[in-house]
Amino acid sequence: MAVPIAVLDCDLLLYGRGHRTLDRFKLEDVTDEYLVSTYGFPRQFICYLVDLLGTTLSRPTQRSRAISPETQILAALGFYTSGSFQTRMGDAIGISQASMSRCVANVTEALVERASQFIHFPKDEATVQTLKDDFYGLAGMPGVLGVVDCTHVAIKAPNAEDLSYVNRKGLHSLNCLMVCDSRGVLLSAETHWPGSLPDCAVLEQAALTSQFETELHKDGWLLGDSSFLLRTWLMTPLHIPETPAEYRYNMAHSATHNVIERTFRTIRARFRCLDGSKGTLQYSPEKSSHIILACCVLHNISLQHGLDVWSAPATGHMEQSEEEYDQMESVDSEACRVRQELLLTHFS
Repeated sequence: MAVPIAVLDCDLLLYGRGHRTLDRFKLEDVTDEYLVSTYGFPRQFICYLVDLLGTTLSRPTQRSRAISPETQILAALGFYTSGSFQTRMGDAIGISQASMSRCVANVTEALVERASQFIHFPKDEATVQTLKDDFYGLAGMPGVLGVVDCTHVAIKAPNAEDLSYVNRKGLHSLNCLMVCDSRGVLLSAETHWPGSLPDCAVLEQAALTSQFETELHKDGWLLGDSSFLLRTWLMTPLHIPETPAEYRYNMAHSATHNVIERTFRTIRARFRCLDGSKGTLQYSPEKSSHIILACCVLHNISLQHGLDVWSAPATGHMEQSEEEYDQMESVDSEACRVRQELLLTHFS
């Protein structure tokens, strides 16, 4: 009786039963150096992900050759850190390009489901105070709860709403709004905004704004650059500093805000699927957004495991926020009063 081709496993078709694949690949069979060079992370980190995601990735399947959680995670890490589905990566763990793609999709969704577990603002007073103290130690800027900025990640042209994803450079992208602490830990990540939206419009519509206007801006604020409007909870630089206090404020602001620029660089250096060196993300905007968010989750987990993000080398394909600053002045008199009080109290 003929077997319908649709039910045949593509890995079985490609490699046959004798290939060293799937459940036969074991972490203990390879060296630490191999894991870092091929998948971007050490053994302990990979084992943690297997424990974290294993149950989700072991969902029941009718396939007799289901790919193990361990192999799915390695496949996804290989893609995130190299930006490639090329045969070398699939051969390393013995799966086809089609299966690589399924693994990336499965692991991405499992990480996105856990995003709020790893990306969030601290809530207890002691941790919030530590957050402020750490920022103050950088350049003497008080009351800082995080630094905020946008960065663009290139994607393929979507089938619908094409123009909404075209940025000022004429490229299709997602404009991602992120906040980090003084160590580069992400406190907020919204990765789904169309590239045509300027940074100020992204912030205006973002969940972050609602969050700060209703909850988090008591006795503290975020720092944003001149692409954003001054708010009571968002301190921006002075456009034309005139007094010594204003110059000191701008210098402290710039030195502190630089943390998120370094964070963007290191995320792209670690997760080469985002840096454009292998081309744009070849997915719909929604799936691309999830891949970016999954990389953000892994970034925070890597910091929890003591991996030094600042040591990652810079790449030559940075797609920094391409805003052309309009030097907008805030019409919020209360926000202006808060900034002026900050100048008088701490920089005069």
